[in-house]
Amino acid sequence: MTAVRMISSVLLLVLMQSAGAHCARRFRGGRNPQPRRPPPPPTYRAERGDTTESFPLDFTAVEENMDNFMTQVKNLAQSLYPCSAQKLDYDMKLNFLENTSVTCNDGSPAGYYLKESRGSRRWLIFLEGGWYCFNKENCDSRYETMRRLMSSSKWTQTKTGTGILSPLPEENPHWWNANMVFIPYCSSDVWSGATAKTEQSGYAFMGSLIIQEVVKDLLNKGLDNAKVLLLAGSSAGGTGVLLNVDRVAELLEGLGYTGIHVRGLSDSGWFLDNKQYHCTDCVDAVSCAPTETIKRGIKYWGGVVPERCRQTHEGEEWNCFFGYRVFPSIKSPVFVVQWLFDEAQLTVDNIQLTGQPVQEGQWRYIQNLGIELRNTLKDVPAMFAPACLSHEVITRNYWIDVQVKGTSLPRALHCWDRSLHDNRNNKAPPKGCPVHLIDSCPWPHCNPTCPTIRDQFTGQEMNVIQFLMHMGFDVQKMAQQQGMDPSKLLGMLSSGS
Repeated sequence: MTAVRMISSVLLLVLMQSAGAHCARRFRGGRNPQPRRPPPPPTYRAERGDTTESFPLDFTAVEENMDNFMTQVKNLAQSLYPCSAQKLDYDMKLNFLENTSVTCNDGSPAGYYLKESRGSRRWLIFLEGGWYCFNKENCDSRYETMRRLMSSSKWTQTKTGTGILSPLPEENPHWWNANMVFIPYCSSDVWSGATAKTEQSGYAFMGSLIIQEVVKDLLNKGLDNAKVLLLAGSSAGGTGVLLNVDRVAELLEGLGYTGIHVRGLSDSGWFLDNKQYHCTDCVDAVSCAPTETIKRGIKYWGGVVPERCRQTHEGEEWNCFFGYRVFPSIKSPVFVVQWLFDEAQLTVDNIQLTGQPVQEGQWRYIQNLGIELRNTLKDVPAMFAPACLSHEVITRNYWIDVQVKGTSLPRALHCWDRSLHDNRNNKAPPKGCPVHLIDSCPWPHCNPTCPTIRDQFTGQEMNVIQFLMHMGFDVQKMAQQQGMDPSKLLGMLSSGS
């Protein structure tokens, strides 16, 4: 413990000296370039009539609890952050794959954006979303209208991370110092394909192979020394996490890297294979029933699914693209984030929430969707499911604001991280640190911390009551059904009860 204490003291002195010199230059009137976002204000205290910056650090914590000590070091780093923010390199930089045979849809090189965090042994690899195409005709249309999602020809050289990819501790409290990797989606196959370009298809579908090659490339950039690899993704990327997290774990284990703990974070990728509100012709991914597009797509892409799920659904492997069907077969720990009223799910179910207020049948369908989603999530041990109408969250700058039962998403992820660590060390799970969070209120946006809704035509913000009335919600009728006074129901809606 003496050695640890000496290292801690040296760490403190080095941080203080480097910050002190830099802050001195600032406060003497030197040039002070502004960071992209204003940093959190430092904490000051007055002692003996002067004003000094306070960096309290209790070294006795090292002997009792290393987690507490590291929290103090993190707090110190955040306190110093205002003095050094202008030196930080915020951006992830583009790298193309070393294996040039693994490509985007059009044959252009696939790649990834990387921001290294030297000294950190935590890695976050994020899979971008963006729907998909499932035959030559709608892939051709996608190539004309959304080429960025099928080709790397126009990719920028750098990318700035937001939400859980942000390097700013005030936006990303627990993962800000991780090594960040963003893999652009250019395979249009829900990250499942393993097929080279052919004359018949006209495109390559290599989403699953792209993930494998990125991981291999990163082993030469520090991933070989990682403790934790979090494979995260949103929308199609969220489904891609469910399809690939075990494959990544098996790849690393097969290459001899057994000390890397692989985990998954699936955001807005837990789709249901439910019946549409009304059926339409299957023209593209938006108008088709979810099961029909995946049935067609998995053949066109040469899609691969987790082996255990494939064995369970042999001959009907399309089932493995739906969260509640594939989840029981996944061995790696996975945290699921899912809006109970997901806009993408409602879109493929042919529920349109713009223009005219919804009809009573549509309203019942929306409520039933929330019930169905709750039922499929009840056995997922680690999850965060707000009763909001939205799509995607973990890369949004408001991701820290949404709460379920008083717990934010970053807090829930931190609790999950701690519980996995404690389980490996045979410790009891931390108290007051929930990881299974699902709203119980029955209507879209009945949670007061949901993201702001704006009127599609006026652009004005709407509160919960305005939104529900816009959707055709009949307060009098609903209050009668619930057996309560209408004013009481309005009060409950206003408070998010």
